[in-house]
Amino acid sequence: MSKEPTSATREDDTVSTGISTFDGILGGGLTRNRFYMVQGVPGSGKTTLALQFLMEGARHGESVLYVTLSETEEEIRAVAASHGWSLDGVQVLEVIPSEEALSPEEQYTVFQPDEVELSETTKAILGEVEARKPVRVAFDSLSELRLLAGSPLRYRRQMLGLKQYFAGRKCTVIVLDDFTGTDDDPQLQSIAHGIIELDQETPLFGSARRRLRVIKYRGRQFVGGYHDFRIARGGLQVFPRLVASLHRQAETLGGALSSDVPELDQLLGGGLERGTSTLLSGGPGTGKSTIAAQYAVAAARRGERAAMFLFDESAATMKKRLQALSLDVEPLMRSGRLTMQQIDPAELSPGELMCTVAGVSSNERASVVVLDSLNGFLNAMPHDKVLNVQLHELLTFLGQQGTATLLVAVQRGLIGMAMDSPVDASYLADTVMLLRYFELKGSIRGAISVLKKRSGPHERTIREFAIGPTGLRVGPALDRFHGVLTGVPKYLGDALPSMD
Repeated sequence: MSKEPTSATREDDTVSTGISTFDGILGGGLTRNRFYMVQGVPGSGKTTLALQFLMEGARHGESVLYVTLSETEEEIRAVAASHGWSLDGVQVLEVIPSEEALSPEEQYTVFQPDEVELSETTKAILGEVEARKPVRVAFDSLSELRLLAGSPLRYRRQMLGLKQYFAGRKCTVIVLDDFTGTDDDPQLQSIAHGIIELDQETPLFGSARRRLRVIKYRGRQFVGGYHDFRIARGGLQVFPRLVASLHRQAETLGGALSSDVPELDQLLGGGLERGTSTLLSGGPGTGKSTIAAQYAVAAARRGERAAMFLFDESAATMKKRLQALSLDVEPLMRSGRLTMQQIDPAELSPGELMCTVAGVSSNERASVVVLDSLNGFLNAMPHDKVLNVQLHELLTFLGQQGTATLLVAVQRGLIGMAMDSPVDASYLADTVMLLRYFELKGSIRGAISVLKKRSGPHERTIREFAIGPTGLRVGPALDRFHGVLTGVPKYLGDALPSMD
Protein backbone atom coordinates (compact mmCIF):
# COMPACT_ATOMS: atom_id res chain seq x y z
CA MET A 1 0.00 0.00 0.00
CA SER A 2 2.97 2.28 0.50
CA LYS A 3 5.92 3.16 -1.66
CA GLU A 4 7.97 0.08 -2.44
CA PRO A 5 11.44 0.10 -0.85
CA THR A 6 14.47 -0.46 -3.03
CA SER A 7 16.19 -3.83 -3.05
CA ALA A 8 19.10 -2.41 -1.05
CA THR A 9 16.74 -1.12 1.62
CA ARG A 10 14.88 -4.43 1.70
CA GLU A 11 18.09 -6.45 2.05
CA ASP A 12 20.15 -4.19 4.33
CA ASP A 13 17.73 -2.24 6.52
CA THR A 14 14.55 -4.27 6.92
CA VAL A 15 13.42 -7.75 7.87
CA SER A 16 10.12 -9.29 6.85
CA THR A 17 7.43 -10.07 9.41
CA GLY A 18 6.45 -13.14 7.40
CA ILE A 19 3.22 -11.41 6.32
CA SER A 20 3.70 -9.65 2.98
CA THR A 21 0.67 -7.36 3.29
CA PHE A 22 1.79 -6.29 6.77
CA ASP A 23 5.26 -5.57 5.41
CA GLY A 24 3.57 -3.26 2.90
CA ILE A 25 1.83 -1.39 5.70
CA LEU A 26 5.20 -1.00 7.44
CA GLY A 27 6.83 0.40 4.31
CA GLY A 28 8.83 -2.76 3.57
CA GLY A 29 9.12 -4.53 6.93
CA LEU A 30 10.72 -3.99 10.33
CA THR A 31 13.93 -2.01 10.56
CA ARG A 32 16.71 -4.43 11.40
CA ASN A 33 18.31 -4.55 14.88
CA ARG A 34 15.56 -2.56 16.59
CA PHE A 35 13.24 -3.08 19.57
CA TYR A 36 9.46 -3.35 18.96
CA MET A 37 6.36 -3.70 21.14
CA VAL A 38 3.25 -5.62 20.06
CA GLN A 39 0.25 -4.74 22.22
CA GLY A 40 -3.15 -6.38 22.41
CA VAL A 41 -5.67 -8.06 24.67
CA PRO A 42 -5.40 -11.83 25.17
CA GLY A 43 -6.55 -13.69 22.07
CA SER A 44 -5.85 -10.87 19.64
CA GLY A 45 -3.10 -12.76 17.77
CA LYS A 46 0.15 -11.56 19.33
CA THR A 47 1.68 -15.02 19.72
CA THR A 48 0.76 -15.97 16.16
CA LEU A 49 2.36 -12.79 14.82
CA ALA A 50 5.53 -13.44 16.83
CA LEU A 51 5.80 -17.01 15.56
CA GLN A 52 5.37 -15.91 11.94
CA PHE A 53 8.10 -13.31 12.47
CA LEU A 54 10.49 -15.95 13.83
CA MET A 55 9.64 -18.60 11.23
CA GLU A 56 10.37 -16.10 8.45
CA GLY A 57 13.84 -15.67 9.92
CA ALA A 58 14.35 -19.41 10.26
CA ARG A 59 13.27 -19.83 6.63
CA HIS A 60 16.21 -17.63 5.65
CA GLY A 61 18.64 -19.58 7.79
CA GLU A 62 18.75 -17.12 10.70
CA SER A 63 19.09 -18.15 14.34
CA VAL A 64 15.81 -17.23 16.08
CA LEU A 65 14.67 -17.54 19.70
CA TYR A 66 11.21 -17.48 21.29
CA VAL A 67 11.39 -16.67 25.01
CA THR A 68 8.22 -17.60 26.86
CA LEU A 69 7.66 -16.52 30.44
CA SER A 70 3.93 -17.28 30.59
CA GLU A 71 3.26 -20.43 28.54
CA THR A 72 5.08 -23.72 28.36
CA GLU A 73 6.98 -24.86 25.30
CA GLU A 74 4.35 -27.54 24.80
CA GLU A 75 1.62 -24.89 24.62
CA ILE A 76 3.61 -22.83 22.12
CA ARG A 77 4.15 -25.82 19.89
CA ALA A 78 0.44 -26.66 20.14
CA VAL A 79 -0.39 -23.17 18.86
CA ALA A 80 2.00 -23.73 15.96
CA ALA A 81 0.49 -27.14 15.22
CA SER A 82 -3.00 -25.59 15.01
CA HIS A 83 -1.70 -23.56 12.04
CA GLY A 84 0.07 -26.51 10.45
CA TRP A 85 3.55 -25.33 11.51
CA SER A 86 6.34 -27.55 12.86
CA LEU A 87 8.56 -24.75 14.26
CA ASP A 88 11.64 -26.40 12.77
CA GLY A 89 14.51 -24.01 13.23
CA VAL A 90 12.71 -21.97 15.91
CA GLN A 91 14.35 -22.30 19.31
CA VAL A 92 11.92 -22.07 22.23
CA LEU A 93 13.24 -21.05 25.65
CA GLU A 94 10.83 -21.72 28.49
CA VAL A 95 11.59 -19.52 31.50
CA ILE A 96 9.07 -20.00 34.28
CA PRO A 97 10.13 -17.97 37.35
CA SER A 98 10.10 -19.68 40.71
CA GLU A 99 8.20 -18.34 43.70
CA GLU A 100 11.44 -16.96 45.17
CA ALA A 101 12.08 -15.01 41.96
CA LEU A 102 8.80 -13.14 42.44
CA SER A 103 9.78 -11.87 45.87
CA PRO A 104 10.65 -8.13 45.87
CA GLU A 105 13.78 -8.83 47.89
CA GLU A 106 15.11 -10.99 45.07
CA GLN A 107 14.72 -8.36 42.36
CA TYR A 108 17.69 -6.66 40.66
CA THR A 109 17.83 -3.80 38.19
CA VAL A 110 19.07 -4.61 34.71
CA PHE A 111 21.43 -2.05 33.08
CA GLN A 112 24.59 -3.47 31.51
CA PRO A 113 24.87 -7.25 31.98
CA ASP A 114 28.55 -7.08 32.84
CA GLU A 115 28.11 -4.41 35.55
CA VAL A 116 24.93 -5.35 37.41
CA GLU A 117 24.00 -8.53 39.15
CA LEU A 118 21.03 -9.95 37.27
CA SER A 119 18.02 -11.71 38.62
CA GLU A 120 17.86 -15.44 38.16
CA THR A 121 15.36 -15.21 35.32
CA THR A 122 17.23 -12.51 33.42
CA LYS A 123 20.50 -14.41 33.83
CA ALA A 124 18.88 -17.49 32.30
CA ILE A 125 17.57 -15.52 29.33
CA LEU A 126 20.77 -13.65 28.58
CA GLY A 127 22.83 -16.78 29.07
CA GLU A 128 20.82 -18.54 26.37
CA VAL A 129 21.15 -15.50 24.11
CA GLU A 130 24.93 -15.55 24.49
CA ALA A 131 25.03 -19.27 23.71
CA ARG A 132 22.59 -19.32 20.76
CA LYS A 133 23.38 -15.88 19.27
CA PRO A 134 19.92 -15.30 17.74
CA VAL A 135 19.27 -12.69 15.07
CA ARG A 136 15.55 -12.47 15.93
CA VAL A 137 14.06 -12.68 19.42
CA ALA A 138 10.46 -12.64 20.66
CA PHE A 139 9.56 -12.13 24.34
CA ASP A 140 6.21 -13.39 25.63
CA SER A 141 5.21 -11.44 27.63
CA LEU A 142 5.86 -8.11 29.35
CA SER A 143 3.41 -8.88 32.16
CA GLU A 144 5.87 -11.32 33.73
CA LEU A 145 8.74 -8.87 33.30
CA ARG A 146 6.70 -6.27 35.18
CA LEU A 147 6.30 -8.67 38.06
CA LEU A 148 10.01 -9.44 38.08
CA ALA A 149 10.89 -5.73 38.11
CA GLY A 150 8.76 -5.02 41.17
CA SER A 151 8.25 -1.30 40.45
CA PRO A 152 7.56 0.89 37.39
CA LEU A 153 10.98 2.54 37.66
CA ARG A 154 12.86 -0.75 37.78
CA TYR A 155 10.66 -2.11 35.00
CA ARG A 156 11.48 0.83 32.70
CA ARG A 157 15.18 0.61 33.48
CA GLN A 158 15.13 -3.12 32.91
CA MET A 159 13.49 -2.68 29.49
CA LEU A 160 15.98 0.03 28.56
CA GLY A 161 18.83 -2.25 29.56
CA LEU A 162 17.44 -5.11 27.50
CA LYS A 163 17.03 -2.83 24.50
CA GLN A 164 20.65 -1.68 24.70
CA TYR A 165 21.86 -5.23 25.26
CA PHE A 166 20.17 -6.63 22.16
CA ALA A 167 21.07 -3.62 20.02
CA GLY A 168 24.72 -4.31 20.78
CA ARG A 169 24.27 -7.89 19.57
CA LYS A 170 22.51 -7.05 16.29
CA CYS A 171 19.15 -8.56 17.27
CA THR A 172 15.70 -7.58 16.04
CA VAL A 173 13.43 -7.96 19.07
CA ILE A 174 9.66 -7.89 19.54
CA VAL A 175 8.09 -8.01 22.99
CA LEU A 176 4.44 -8.88 23.54
CA ASP A 177 2.21 -6.96 25.95
CA ASP A 178 -1.27 -8.25 26.81
CA PHE A 179 -2.42 -5.21 28.81
CA THR A 180 -2.95 -7.38 31.90
CA GLY A 181 -0.39 -5.55 33.97
CA THR A 182 -0.51 -1.83 34.64
CA ASP A 183 -1.99 0.91 32.50
CA ASP A 184 -0.20 2.13 29.38
CA ASP A 185 3.17 3.66 30.21
CA PRO A 186 4.05 6.42 27.71
CA GLN A 187 7.60 6.52 29.04
CA LEU A 188 8.03 2.81 28.37
CA GLN A 189 6.50 3.18 24.90
CA SER A 190 9.04 5.89 24.15
CA ILE A 191 11.79 3.27 24.48
CA ALA A 192 10.46 1.12 21.63
CA HIS A 193 11.46 1.84 18.04
CA GLY A 194 7.98 0.83 16.91
CA ILE A 195 4.64 0.00 18.53
CA ILE A 196 1.99 -2.23 16.93
CA GLU A 197 -1.46 -2.60 18.45
CA LEU A 198 -3.78 -5.54 17.79
CA ASP A 199 -7.44 -4.83 18.51
CA GLN A 200 -10.36 -7.22 18.85
CA GLU A 201 -14.06 -6.41 19.11
CA THR A 202 -17.19 -8.53 19.15
CA PRO A 203 -20.21 -7.09 17.30
CA LEU A 204 -23.77 -7.67 18.43
CA PHE A 205 -24.04 -10.35 15.74
CA GLY A 206 -21.42 -12.23 13.79
CA SER A 207 -17.85 -13.30 14.40
CA ALA A 208 -15.17 -11.25 16.17
CA ARG A 209 -13.49 -8.57 14.10
CA ARG A 210 -9.81 -7.86 14.48
CA ARG A 211 -7.86 -4.77 13.51
CA LEU A 212 -4.27 -3.64 13.82
CA ARG A 213 -2.60 -0.28 13.64
CA VAL A 214 0.94 1.00 13.75
CA ILE A 215 1.01 3.52 16.58
CA LYS A 216 4.63 4.48 16.14
CA TYR A 217 7.47 3.65 13.78
CA ARG A 218 10.59 5.78 13.93
CA GLY A 219 12.27 6.84 10.71
CA ARG A 220 9.91 5.12 8.27
CA GLN A 221 6.78 6.08 6.38
CA PHE A 222 3.92 3.66 7.02
CA VAL A 223 0.21 3.39 6.25
CA GLY A 224 -1.57 4.71 9.33
CA GLY A 225 -5.03 3.96 10.62
CA TYR A 226 -6.73 0.64 11.30
CA HIS A 227 -6.22 -2.39 9.06
CA ASP A 228 -8.46 -5.44 9.37
CA PHE A 229 -6.97 -8.89 9.80
CA ARG A 230 -8.11 -12.38 10.59
CA ILE A 231 -6.53 -15.37 12.30
CA ALA A 232 -6.89 -18.38 10.02
CA ARG A 233 -5.10 -21.68 9.71
CA GLY A 234 -1.71 -20.65 8.42
CA GLY A 235 -1.41 -17.45 10.44
CA LEU A 236 -2.51 -13.84 10.33
CA GLN A 237 -4.08 -12.56 7.11
CA VAL A 238 -3.79 -8.78 7.04
CA PHE A 239 -5.97 -6.62 4.77
CA PRO A 240 -4.40 -3.17 4.36
CA ARG A 241 -6.68 -0.17 4.40
CA LEU A 242 -7.41 0.85 0.83
CA VAL A 243 -5.73 4.17 -0.05
CA ALA A 244 -6.57 5.04 -3.64
CA SER A 245 -3.97 7.82 -3.88
CA LEU A 246 -1.19 5.24 -3.57
CA HIS A 247 -2.32 3.48 -6.75
CA ARG A 248 -2.62 6.30 -9.26
CA GLN A 249 -1.80 5.31 -12.82
CA ALA A 250 -0.55 7.51 -15.62
CA GLU A 251 -3.44 6.51 -17.86
CA THR A 252 -6.44 4.21 -17.76
CA LEU A 253 -8.33 2.34 -20.43
CA GLY A 254 -11.03 4.36 -22.18
CA GLY A 255 -13.98 3.47 -24.33
CA ALA A 256 -17.53 2.34 -23.79
CA LEU A 257 -18.82 -1.03 -22.56
CA SER A 258 -21.85 -2.43 -24.33
CA SER A 259 -24.65 -4.34 -22.63
CA ASP A 260 -25.58 -6.14 -25.88
CA VAL A 261 -28.98 -4.41 -25.57
CA PRO A 262 -28.80 -1.57 -28.15
CA GLU A 263 -31.70 0.44 -26.69
CA LEU A 264 -30.15 0.37 -23.21
CA ASP A 265 -26.77 1.51 -24.54
CA GLN A 266 -28.53 4.25 -26.55
CA LEU A 267 -30.18 5.52 -23.38
CA LEU A 268 -26.71 5.82 -21.83
CA GLY A 269 -25.27 7.65 -24.81
CA GLY A 270 -23.40 4.63 -26.18
CA GLY A 271 -22.87 2.45 -23.11
CA LEU A 272 -20.98 2.56 -19.84
CA GLU A 273 -17.57 4.20 -19.83
CA ARG A 274 -14.60 2.23 -18.52
CA GLY A 275 -13.23 3.53 -15.25
CA THR A 276 -16.58 5.00 -14.13
CA SER A 277 -19.15 4.02 -11.53
CA THR A 278 -22.88 3.60 -12.16
CA LEU A 279 -25.60 3.65 -9.52
CA LEU A 280 -28.74 1.62 -10.31
CA SER A 281 -31.44 2.94 -8.00
CA GLY A 282 -35.05 1.85 -7.61
CA GLY A 283 -37.56 -0.18 -5.66
CA PRO A 284 -37.42 -3.95 -5.14
CA GLY A 285 -37.96 -5.98 -8.30
CA THR A 286 -37.56 -3.12 -10.78
CA GLY A 287 -34.68 -4.88 -12.59
CA LYS A 288 -31.56 -3.26 -11.13
CA SER A 289 -29.68 -6.52 -10.51
CA THR A 290 -30.64 -7.82 -13.94
CA ILE A 291 -29.23 -4.75 -15.70
CA ALA A 292 -26.00 -5.00 -13.70
CA ALA A 293 -25.73 -8.71 -14.53
CA GLN A 294 -26.40 -7.94 -18.21
CA TYR A 295 -23.31 -5.73 -18.40
CA ALA A 296 -21.19 -8.32 -16.56
CA VAL A 297 -22.34 -11.15 -18.84
CA ALA A 298 -21.79 -9.03 -21.97
CA ALA A 299 -18.22 -8.26 -20.89
CA ALA A 300 -17.52 -11.94 -20.21
CA ARG A 301 -18.91 -12.91 -23.60
CA ARG A 302 -16.42 -10.53 -25.23
CA GLY A 303 -13.60 -12.38 -23.48
CA GLU A 304 -13.14 -9.83 -20.69
CA ARG A 305 -13.20 -10.48 -16.96
CA ALA A 306 -16.28 -9.63 -14.85
CA ALA A 307 -16.98 -10.16 -11.14
CA MET A 308 -20.23 -9.96 -9.18
CA PHE A 309 -20.37 -9.63 -5.40
CA LEU A 310 -23.77 -10.66 -4.08
CA PHE A 311 -24.99 -9.59 -0.63
CA ASP A 312 -28.72 -10.18 -0.86
CA GLU A 313 -29.07 -13.43 -2.77
CA SER A 314 -27.10 -16.56 -3.44
CA ALA A 315 -25.10 -17.23 -6.57
CA ALA A 316 -27.37 -20.18 -7.32
CA THR A 317 -30.46 -17.95 -7.27
CA MET A 318 -28.80 -15.37 -9.49
CA LYS A 319 -27.76 -18.02 -12.02
CA LYS A 320 -31.29 -19.41 -12.07
CA ARG A 321 -32.79 -15.97 -12.68
CA LEU A 322 -30.36 -15.23 -15.50
CA GLN A 323 -31.01 -18.64 -17.05
CA ALA A 324 -34.72 -17.74 -17.20
CA LEU A 325 -33.74 -14.64 -19.22
CA SER A 326 -31.82 -16.73 -21.79
CA LEU A 327 -28.49 -15.71 -20.24
CA ASP A 328 -26.51 -18.93 -19.90
CA VAL A 329 -23.70 -18.05 -17.50
CA GLU A 330 -22.42 -21.55 -16.73
CA PRO A 331 -19.87 -21.65 -19.61
CA LEU A 332 -18.66 -18.17 -18.66
CA MET A 333 -18.19 -19.18 -15.03
CA ARG A 334 -16.39 -22.40 -15.94
CA SER A 335 -13.97 -20.42 -18.08
CA GLY A 336 -13.30 -18.02 -15.19
CA ARG A 337 -14.34 -14.95 -17.17
CA LEU A 338 -17.36 -14.44 -14.88
CA THR A 339 -17.39 -14.99 -11.13
CA MET A 340 -20.18 -14.67 -8.58
CA GLN A 341 -19.16 -14.44 -4.96
CA GLN A 342 -21.75 -14.50 -2.21
CA ILE A 343 -20.80 -12.17 0.67
CA ASP A 344 -21.80 -12.86 4.27
CA PRO A 345 -21.63 -9.49 6.07
CA ALA A 346 -21.64 -11.20 9.47
CA GLU A 347 -18.41 -13.07 8.72
CA LEU A 348 -16.47 -10.81 6.35
CA SER A 349 -14.69 -7.76 7.72
CA PRO A 350 -14.83 -4.46 5.80
CA GLY A 351 -11.10 -4.55 5.13
CA GLU A 352 -11.24 -8.06 3.69
CA LEU A 353 -14.18 -7.08 1.50
CA MET A 354 -12.32 -4.03 0.18
CA CYS A 355 -9.19 -6.07 -0.56
CA THR A 356 -11.22 -8.78 -2.29
CA VAL A 357 -13.02 -6.32 -4.56
CA ALA A 358 -9.86 -4.35 -5.27
CA GLY A 359 -7.98 -7.57 -6.01
CA VAL A 360 -10.24 -8.66 -8.88
CA SER A 361 -9.60 -5.29 -10.49
CA SER A 362 -5.85 -4.93 -9.96
CA ASN A 363 -4.76 -8.57 -10.05
CA GLU A 364 -7.33 -10.16 -12.36
CA ARG A 365 -7.92 -7.05 -14.51
CA ALA A 366 -11.71 -7.23 -14.31
CA SER A 367 -13.38 -4.75 -16.65
CA VAL A 368 -16.75 -4.91 -14.82
CA VAL A 369 -17.40 -5.21 -11.07
CA VAL A 370 -20.92 -5.43 -9.63
CA LEU A 371 -21.81 -4.72 -5.98
CA ASP A 372 -25.31 -6.03 -5.37
CA SER A 373 -26.39 -4.33 -3.24
CA LEU A 374 -25.26 -1.22 -1.37
CA ASN A 375 -27.77 -2.12 1.34
CA GLY A 376 -25.83 -5.32 2.00
CA PHE A 377 -22.57 -3.39 1.69
CA LEU A 378 -23.84 -1.10 4.45
CA ASN A 379 -24.48 -4.11 6.69
CA ALA A 380 -20.88 -5.23 6.16
CA MET A 381 -19.64 -1.92 7.56
CA PRO A 382 -19.74 -1.81 11.37
CA HIS A 383 -19.27 1.96 11.39
CA ASP A 384 -21.77 3.36 8.90
CA LYS A 385 -20.56 6.93 9.53
CA VAL A 386 -17.50 6.24 7.40
CA LEU A 387 -19.32 4.16 4.78
CA ASN A 388 -19.27 6.89 2.13
CA VAL A 389 -15.56 7.54 2.77
CA GLN A 390 -14.74 3.86 2.30
CA LEU A 391 -16.98 3.67 -0.75
CA HIS A 392 -15.30 6.74 -2.24
CA GLU A 393 -11.85 5.15 -1.83
CA LEU A 394 -13.05 1.92 -3.43
CA LEU A 395 -14.70 3.63 -6.42
CA THR A 396 -11.66 5.87 -6.94
CA PHE A 397 -9.34 2.86 -6.88
CA LEU A 398 -11.48 0.85 -9.31
CA GLY A 399 -11.74 3.86 -11.61
CA GLN A 400 -7.96 4.24 -11.65
CA GLN A 401 -7.71 0.61 -12.73
CA GLY A 402 -10.08 1.20 -15.66
CA THR A 403 -12.86 -0.92 -14.13
CA ALA A 404 -16.53 -0.06 -14.65
CA THR A 405 -18.35 -0.46 -11.35
CA LEU A 406 -22.11 -1.02 -11.04
CA LEU A 407 -23.74 -0.35 -7.67
CA VAL A 408 -27.24 -1.59 -6.91
CA ALA A 409 -29.21 0.50 -4.40
CA VAL A 410 -32.61 -0.70 -3.20
CA GLN A 411 -34.95 2.11 -2.23
CA ARG A 412 -37.68 1.89 0.37
CA GLY A 413 -41.15 1.85 -1.13
CA LEU A 414 -42.58 0.69 -4.43
CA ILE A 415 -44.68 3.40 -6.11
CA GLY A 416 -44.31 7.15 -6.43
CA MET A 417 -41.84 9.81 -5.45
CA ALA A 418 -41.86 9.22 -1.68
CA MET A 419 -38.96 6.77 -1.84
CA ASP A 420 -35.58 6.99 -0.18
CA SER A 421 -32.42 4.94 0.17
CA PRO A 422 -30.47 4.04 3.33
CA VAL A 423 -27.27 4.73 1.38
CA ASP A 424 -26.96 7.97 -0.58
CA ALA A 425 -24.21 7.32 -3.10
CA SER A 426 -25.69 9.38 -5.93
CA TYR A 427 -23.05 12.10 -5.55
CA LEU A 428 -20.24 9.51 -5.64
CA ALA A 429 -21.39 7.73 -8.79
CA ASP A 430 -20.49 9.02 -12.25
CA THR A 431 -23.76 7.73 -13.71
CA VAL A 432 -27.16 7.36 -12.05
CA MET A 433 -29.92 5.22 -13.53
CA LEU A 434 -33.40 5.35 -12.01
CA LEU A 435 -35.93 2.54 -12.31
CA ARG A 436 -39.57 3.05 -11.33
CA TYR A 437 -42.92 1.29 -11.29
CA PHE A 438 -45.95 3.13 -12.59
CA GLU A 439 -49.62 2.20 -12.74
CA LEU A 440 -51.47 2.30 -16.04
CA LYS A 441 -54.99 1.03 -16.74
CA GLY A 442 -54.90 -1.66 -14.07
CA SER A 443 -51.40 -2.94 -14.85
CA ILE A 444 -47.98 -2.32 -13.35
CA ARG A 445 -45.37 -1.13 -15.80
CA GLY A 446 -41.70 -0.30 -15.44
CA ALA A 447 -39.77 2.83 -16.42
CA ILE A 448 -36.07 3.56 -16.77
CA SER A 449 -34.19 6.84 -17.11
CA VAL A 450 -30.65 8.17 -16.80
CA LEU A 451 -30.50 11.12 -14.41
CA LYS A 452 -26.78 11.79 -14.57
CA LYS A 453 -23.71 10.90 -16.58
CA ARG A 454 -20.46 12.75 -15.98
CA SER A 455 -18.47 11.15 -18.79
CA GLY A 456 -20.59 12.33 -21.70
CA PRO A 457 -24.06 12.99 -23.12
CA HIS A 458 -27.03 10.74 -22.47
CA GLU A 459 -30.74 10.62 -23.21
CA ARG A 460 -32.94 12.56 -20.83
CA THR A 461 -36.04 10.61 -21.76
CA ILE A 462 -38.03 8.20 -19.65
CA ARG A 463 -38.45 4.87 -21.41
CA GLU A 464 -40.56 1.86 -20.63
CA PHE A 465 -38.60 -1.08 -19.34
CA ALA A 466 -39.55 -4.75 -19.09
CA ILE A 467 -37.94 -8.11 -18.39
CA GLY A 468 -39.13 -11.18 -20.25
CA PRO A 469 -38.04 -14.67 -21.30
CA THR A 470 -35.88 -13.21 -24.07
CA GLY A 471 -34.10 -10.79 -21.75
CA LEU A 472 -34.22 -7.05 -21.22
CA ARG A 473 -36.42 -4.84 -23.35
CA VAL A 474 -36.20 -1.06 -23.45
CA GLY A 475 -39.08 0.62 -25.25
CA PRO A 476 -39.44 4.03 -26.85
CA ALA A 477 -39.64 7.23 -24.86
CA LEU A 478 -42.86 7.67 -22.89
CA ASP A 479 -43.43 11.07 -24.50
CA ARG A 480 -47.22 10.78 -24.33
CA PHE A 481 -47.22 10.46 -20.56
CA HIS A 482 -46.88 13.04 -17.84
CA GLY A 483 -45.99 12.21 -14.22
CA VAL A 484 -44.48 8.75 -14.76
CA LEU A 485 -42.14 9.20 -11.78
CA THR A 486 -45.10 9.91 -9.52
CA GLY A 487 -46.26 6.35 -10.09
CA VAL A 488 -49.69 7.41 -11.45
CA PRO A 489 -49.08 9.18 -14.78
CA LYS A 490 -51.56 10.90 -17.03
CA TYR A 491 -51.79 9.58 -20.58
CA LEU A 492 -51.86 12.39 -23.12
CA GLY A 493 -52.17 10.33 -26.29
CA ASP A 494 -54.92 8.47 -28.12
CA ALA A 495 -53.54 4.93 -28.19
CA LEU A 496 -51.33 3.06 -25.71
CA PRO A 497 -48.20 1.60 -27.31
CA SER A 498 -47.45 -2.03 -26.50
CA MET A 499 -44.10 -3.73 -25.97
CA ASP A 500 -45.53 -7.19 -26.65
